[in-house]
Amino acid sequence: MKAMILAAGLGTRLKPFTEKQPKALFPINGKTLLQRNIEYLQNYGFDNVIVNVHHFANQIIEEIKNNNGWGSNVIISDETNEVLETGGGLKKSAHFFKDSNEPFVLMNADMLTDLNIENMLANHTKHNPLATLAVTNRGTSRYFLFDENNILCGWLNEKTGEQKGKFGTKKAFSGIHLISPKIFSLIIEEGKFSMVDLYLRLSTTHTIMAFDHSNGKLIDVGKPESKAIAENLFL
Repeated sequence: MKAMILAAGLGTRLKPFTEKQPKALFPINGKTLLQRNIEYLQNYGFDNVIVNVHHFANQIIEEIKNNNGWGSNVIISDETNEVLETGGGLKKSAHFFKDSNEPFVLMNADMLTDLNIENMLANHTKHNPLATLAVTNRGTSRYFLFDENNILCGWLNEKTGEQKGKFGTKKAFSGIHLISPKIFSLIIEEGKFSMVDLYLRLSTTHTIMAFDHSNGKLIDVGKPESKAIAENLFL
């Protein structure tokens, strides 16, 4: 099965580390975030992976090459010329998924979790939405909003007060998606765009669901102070 890891970001929150290295190579107990997430995906049979790169791209490419993809088939989507954000990055990688009818995983390189993808996939298969988004009830500044049937209906930025779509139950996104390949035929956006905006547009005509894993481990390794917490959670 196939997956994409988003590793093109500048990682500005992780400075000073990211002044000389990409955030995907930030070490947690001797393993980089990238290695940990490739091995995490392997555990659930997702061993064909595409990784998008931009910031210190060559370092990521070399790390993958030197470690033979840590046992997975890993290819690169090169965004050296321009960061395309989450949606644009996925669209650029559409060729990687064109021969598959199976749902694929899209995930952020800087998230670590023990989410059981097998359970998430079973839920996705049962309900057959366009996409399933992993969420928790943790506090954050930006939320996806879901209706009483766990279906995406809006988005909220509590810090700015900005809201899109309808109001619903607030859930914090975990940076992990299960997506049907048919999404590619529905993308009309060009260039740089966000998966959030894509989902909000598509949610008016297609089902996008939540999968709550609030009882599990999850950490956004986005800041240097996250390292100690992550190393305690993921040995």
